[in-house]
Amino acid sequence: MNLKTQKRIAAQILKCGTTRVTFDLERLNDIKEAITKSDMRSLIKEGVVSRKAYQSQSRARARKLSEQRRKGNRKGPGSIKGTKNARVKRKSLWVIKIRILRGLLKELKSKGKLESKEYRSLLMKSKGGYFRSKRHLKLYINEHKLTKGGIKNEKKTN
Repeated sequence: MNLKTQKRIAAQILKCGTTRVTFDLERLNDIKEAITKSDMRSLIKEGVVSRKAYQSQSRARARKLSEQRRKGNRKGPGSIKGTKNARVKRKSLWVIKIRILRGLLKELKSKGKLESKEYRSLLMKSKGGYFRSKRHLKLYINEHKLTKGGIKNEKKTN
């Protein structure tokens, strides 16, 4: 039973290659009798002739790996490609840090804990890179008694 012509016609209609065309094995006699495009169209409509799905690459392993990375695994020295600066730019780190420091100073000033003179001096120190972090800035303020009542370390609770 050679159905080469039928396969070719079906492939033309389905707009795919002949290898992707599948026939219903129980209706082979009907397929054999279909010699025109209109016959083949009616068989396709009935679902006797269909097109196979593409064989795509499985993403299961990729999903598993990305899940591990989300947990923080697989990020050891062997996985690191590129310099520290290439992974996170120095400027980006600076922008994040300075925004945090300026935000804290602004908050303290608006609450009335810092006077304008101290605020200005701390702002310029921050700009100059004097403080390593928000914690360092708080420590400096408390040590030099620049606020009225000092700053308490409030922990954020979610």
